[in-house]
Amino acid sequence: GGLPGRHGIQGIGAGFVPANYDPSVVDEVVAVRTEDAFARARELASGCGILAGISSGAALHAGLKLAGRKTMAGKTVVVLLPDTGERYLSTSLFSG
Repeated sequence: GGLPGRHGIQGIGAGFVPANYDPSVVDEVVAVRTEDAFARARELASGCGILAGISSGAALHAGLKLAGRKTMAGKTVVVLLPDTGERYLSTSLFSG
């Protein structure tokens, strides 16, 4: 997705490559801003009743970016939500 850098998306970019990661099956890495990941996680909670975490918000945002491309018209995009929002209830994700 780009150069490594600081971000607030917990669970992404842990600084290691898992043994089960197979880069040959990855078509593309989509960069997501921290603010967009937070916004999508909040949208899942308030709009859909799904309590998901920040990396889930990032996954959803990336999926929606892909689905919005003209080349994706008529195609199916599946997004897996990799975490729960329970651990974030007392953080800035759900405060205010």
